[in-house]
Amino acid sequence: MRKVFFNQKGGVGKTTITCNLAAINAARGRNTLVIDLDQQGNSGHYLIGEKLEDPDLTIARFFKDSLSINPFASGGQEFEGIIHQTPFDKLSVIPAHSELDPLMTRLESRHKIYKLREAIERLNHYDDIYIDTPPTLNFYSRSALIAAETCLIPFDCDQFSRDALYSLITAVEEVRVDHNDALRIGGIIANQYQGRARLPQQILAELSEEGHPLLESAISPSVVIRESHSACQPMIHFSPKHKITAEYQALYDELQAIQ
Repeated sequence: MRKVFFNQKGGVGKTTITCNLAAINAARGRNTLVIDLDQQGNSGHYLIGEKLEDPDLTIARFFKDSLSINPFASGGQEFEGIIHQTPFDKLSVIPAHSELDPLMTRLESRHKIYKLREAIERLNHYDDIYIDTPPTLNFYSRSALIAAETCLIPFDCDQFSRDALYSLITAVEEVRVDHNDALRIGGIIANQYQGRARLPQQILAELSEEGHPLLESAISPSVVIRESHSACQPMIHFSPKHKITAEYQALYDELQAIQ
């Protein structure tokens, strides 16, 4: 299964949710690859403990080589040398790099929007692929949506996020119609959810009434998430018995049940 985590609004927890669900997936015995397309490189840092200075060890090399007349790899080897094993069994990551930004105009002008999907489809030794995206609908986000089967939308429960949600859903539907008829929205994930506060409850209730695919499992705010970032350990490894870890496990189980 290929899952993309996307929201055009920043700060909604895309990277944290991507990496924690991927880590649970790997801990359940499935070979898992995380692909980071956000030039900030936070997924790679979270999972391997560093941001790589050499762009040739990151997804930037894949896109740079896709601009070549004679790409360096074929037959499923496009990602060779840029996949990094994390300290966690069955969990690998392709990190991002700041060089993605200057590459984007050239990639768009050369119509390389399908290259990521083509390369992923030639991978045969991963059970699941999790794709983290930048907080904007740009070339890399569209590439990810074209490559994925399921789009998951992290959502922080405020009015600004709600207003942005409608245009986001429209954008995903446009990609589905134009480029990837297998794509579906797998669910909206309520993050930083304060269950005792009136506004988050009201917003989620209204989204549910409008028929949006809101997932029942929500993630509470907690300082332990920042601690796990600093330790470069997803919650299933950093604090297996914590309440937040249980929430992530519940979210994972719900997604498994509906996929």
